[in-house]
Amino acid sequence: MTNHHLTTRGEPRVALVTCTELADLDPDDRLVLTPLAARGVRVEPVVWDDPAVDWAGYDLAVLRSPWDYMSRRDEFVAWAARVPRLVNPADVVRWNTDKRYLDELSAAGVPTVPTGWVVPGEPWQPPADRGEYVIKPAVSAGSQDTGRYDLADPLHRELALAHVHRLGAAGRVTMVQPYLTAVDTAGETALLFLAGPEGLAFSHAIRKGPLLTGPDEGVEGLYKPEEITARTAESAELEVAEKTLAAVPGGSGRLLYARVDLIPGPDGTPVLVELELTEPSLFIGYADGAPDRLADAVLTHLARA
Repeated sequence: MTNHHLTTRGEPRVALVTCTELADLDPDDRLVLTPLAARGVRVEPVVWDDPAVDWAGYDLAVLRSPWDYMSRRDEFVAWAARVPRLVNPADVVRWNTDKRYLDELSAAGVPTVPTGWVVPGEPWQPPADRGEYVIKPAVSAGSQDTGRYDLADPLHRELALAHVHRLGAAGRVTMVQPYLTAVDTAGETALLFLAGPEGLAFSHAIRKGPLLTGPDEGVEGLYKPEEITARTAESAELEVAEKTLAAVPGGSGRLLYARVDLIPGPDGTPVLVELELTEPSLFIGYADGAPDRLADAVLTHLARA
């Protein structure tokens, strides 16, 4: 059995929190191991629901790829509350793992994709405007249980109803959003922010190509493959990102990382589709110096701890 109770005097010990399926970490996350070792940090991948782990034995626990919690969110949130020196913090985890946080950000003035919610047991009819819509659960990741529906197509309307009913029958809240067609051309921009001495600082950006081609037909594995390329962030995107981070409950200064996902809206201006504060891919392999910046962000939080 792995001994999770060992500590080395004078050597900070950091857990990179993952899941059983990625016990050796996602390949992108492994890029930070060498920079952390060069900074004198002992780092270990640790599975979040391993009962043998003594979390108090770590100087810092960094959420990275616990991508199997979606069907056990309550368990995951309760676990996070028990882990000392967890980043991002447990209250952020609770808030950010249910996408109804989008309503709070919209109320705070963040330009956000319009979103409707369907709670289990509530009747729902597809919107009458017959455009394209995205349907997915409020607790989700990696496009799991997510579908794109053209409501001008009678079959798609039936499939959309079935999708909402299926999620509701499983006790899951459904979110319904208009499909932003700009994702098919401009793509989605993810802006990555990492902790520095004065709080979160912009690190790099990437472009994600479109993923959804039609109704949900079930997903095998943890995530779908994505088309990722480096991207230069535009000033309008950075402005929306800064406004989003300013609205995070408790302030963004406590965060080790943040990912702000934006798509051009109907008028071409960027709108928020997701704010990822719990377990986002950070795409550090797509920007020069990003692995070192993530390692420095970990050091920043070790100093605070």
